[in-house]
Amino acid sequence: MAGIYIHIPYCRQKCHYCNFYSVASTKFMPEVASAIAREAALQKRYLDGAMINSVYFGGGTPSLFNQSYLSGIIDAISANFVLSGDAEITLEANPDDVNNTNLNAWKNLGINRLSMGVQSFRDEDLRYLNRIHTGSKALECIDLAQDNGFENLTIDLIYGFPVLSDEAWLDNLQKVIGRNIPHLSAYALTVEPRTALDVMIRKGKIAPVEEGQAVRHFELLMEAMINAGYLHYEISNFCKPDRYARHNTAYWKGEPYLGLGPSAHSFNGGSRQWNMSGIGEYLQAIESGKIPHDIEILEISQQYNEYVMTGLRTMWGCLESEIALRFGKDYLNHFRKGIAKYMASGHILKDHEVYILTNKGKLMADGIAADLFADDGL
Repeated sequence: MAGIYIHIPYCRQKCHYCNFYSVASTKFMPEVASAIAREAALQKRYLDGAMINSVYFGGGTPSLFNQSYLSGIIDAISANFVLSGDAEITLEANPDDVNNTNLNAWKNLGINRLSMGVQSFRDEDLRYLNRIHTGSKALECIDLAQDNGFENLTIDLIYGFPVLSDEAWLDNLQKVIGRNIPHLSAYALTVEPRTALDVMIRKGKIAPVEEGQAVRHFELLMEAMINAGYLHYEISNFCKPDRYARHNTAYWKGEPYLGLGPSAHSFNGGSRQWNMSGIGEYLQAIESGKIPHDIEILEISQQYNEYVMTGLRTMWGCLESEIALRFGKDYLNHFRKGIAKYMASGHILKDHEVYILTNKGKLMADGIAADLFADDGL
């Protein structure tokens, strides 16, 4: 099985915290839609005939694309790849784009999962993040999507920023739980270099993000969602039983995927490649029949490091047998030696041959993984 990711590089306005490639413009939108469809044909051999189990429209703001643009891309994927009969087809949507007309159009195109960029249900938070919609609009669009049959729904929330109190954060979570939303992705606000948020904090225009608040909010998040019957199946992701995000789970399990569109990334197990970001350069390359990308061949140590990094983030953990089979006994011994201290300190739990993070360990997930990384030749 494999997945396809489509990057739609357009937004109505840039959020203060975002460092993904997108432009606050509609320039060349029809040309980009056509180029993505053409890129699907150019890349049809990349996944070596694997069955496509998931298609994900991300961005940017994919819900800005009209029915014709989305249809052309889906048709190109269907013509060049083999989609499984129950493929998960996800569209990221901003609340301000959710209405009856669009919901019906998306459903008719075969889109069966919506990912809504809510971020918060409080207007004060949304102003801080420079989001367009209001809290009431976020609630309205969730109800509307559910009423229109989009039961397979996920929303994004952000925590750990100055204007969001502990009580307000818990209230945001209760709105998710109360509406029986099957999947939640929750992220601590990260100040990325050269974003508007970074500039405003450095100039003293807004209060800085405090790590202690993010830690506290993460602990409240884990407790609230687990008590409500959700599985904490990846550091930032919670779901009702068997309602995992199929596309993202494939990333964490190291399955191959193809990225289409400006700045999209692809992975086939042995290499990683990424398209150029500039829309003009992307269009010119596709027009000439070229894939506008750079590529990195992954050494065995890099493949091992990625397995450790992604595996430990999930409830499925890292398996001794998988490490031995894919990377050899030397890497398994390196892993066992490095992880012993985290087992002793209560950050890692071992269940037979599987190593998983405890709640205490989840607060240090990236640091623990980095400490277990290996160099070439060990």
